[in-house]
Parts: sequence; structure tokens; C-alpha cells
Amino acid sequence: MTNHAALASSFGPAADIYERGRPAYPAEALDWLLPAGNPRVLDLGAGTGKLTRQIRDRGLAVTAVDPSEGMLAQLAASVPGVPAVLGAAESIPLPAGSADVVLVAQAWHWVDPRRALPEVARVLAPGGRLGLVWNTRDQSSDFIRRLDEIIGNEDRARQPVVGAPFGPVETHLVSWTDVIGPEQLIDLVASRSGVIVLAPGERAALLDEVRRLAATHPAVAGRTEFEMPYVTVCARAALPLP
Repeated sequence: MTNHAALASSFGPAADIYERGRPAYPAEALDWLLPAGNPRVLDLGAGTGKLTRQIRDRGLAVTAVDPSEGMLAQLAASVPGVPAVLGAAESIPLPAGSADVVLVAQAWHWVDPRRALPEVARVLAPGGRLGLVWNTRDQSSDFIRRLDEIIGNEDRARQPVVGAPFGPVETHLVSWTDVIGPEQLIDLVASRSGVIVLAPGERAALLDEVRRLAATHPAVAGRTEFEMPYVTVCARAALPLP
């Protein structure tokens, strides 16, 4: 198994940590990604359902697809009643033309675009849309820069690879702030694929270093809640109408 594949498959055993630690997505991002009306939505690479529940809460029909049984089990507990099926971007177990928009949150960088793009196009209706979204930490914050010195920065410079049969890619950035506590910060760090696959001793040492930062940095020290600034990167591209 390649390192990339190992990282991509690492989330399932840590689904509960992922659910506790990862932020949701700003409403402005969904407003921009979703077409008007009542589109049928496929949440591809849905994970524990962070985006799925936001789509459902808008009253839209949504189906969740993810390659991890562990993540889907957590999704079923967190977002009961939403159709959820095991599958991958390269092999989507849904009929042709069954969605009006496919959204991929925090996951497009794990897929093989050469195989995924034709498959996404297959499940979309004519004129359908592919939407991609990532929450990235805002590097203008000194606390975030110090945090990234410890844990690394997997969030930088997402350059979505989208091509035929989709049209041009549009992008949109949303700056916003989440409010979390020290333990959610630890869960956020522990939910990262690169941390999940560390040896137990290395993982514990890294998390201890994050705890020390949270206990000493003037932006967060002594607080039960503090701000985590994000820039959400959105991209969308549409299939041409016949």
C-alpha cells in the first residue's frame, strides 16, 4: 500500500475523533456551492457527515457516499435517516443522472481525478455541478502559525484538479471563525491523517506539544473557549448542457 493510500484509509478507526474535532462549513460556502432551487445532492467522501447534516438541514435531498465503513457508521449515528452507501469517487454506487450537484468536502485531494471525473459526470444530470470545499487554517494568526510549526500544514494551496467533461473552475474564499475549547483542539489535531498513522509514542508527544502551546500562547492560554480562524476554499465547475 502506498503512503498516500495509507493516509487516505486512516480515518475510519478515528471516526469518533474526527466527528468531535473537525469544524463544520460556513453557510456562505454552501450558498455559493449549491445551485438554486431544490437540487438532489451527493455528498461524496462524506466522512462522518459534517457537510451532510448541513445539506439536510436546508431541507435538501442528500445521499452520502464514503469508502470507510467506520466513517459511515459514525455518519449514521450523527445524521440518522440520510441514505449512506459505501463507495468511492472512482466507483460511485448510484445510477446515472441521479444527482444535480456532487459536493466533495475535505477529500478531493485523495481521489484520482482521471477516474473520478468521468464517474462524477455519470451520476450528474446534464448541466449538473461539481463543488469542492476545504476548511484551511488562517495563517494570518500567530497562534495558527505556531500550531502549524508543530503539526505541519496540509491545508496549504489546494489546487483543485478538474477538467473535461467539466467546464471552467470558479473559486471563492470565505473567511470565518470557529469557537472551540482546548480538548476540541486536541481532537482536531488528532483527526489529521498524518497524526493518526504515527506510532503511539510519537502521537502522544506531538499532542503534548500542542497542549503546551494552548496552555502558554497569549491568544488562548487559560481560556475554556477561543477562536480558530479559517479560510474556506470553494471551487465549482459545471457539466455543459446538451
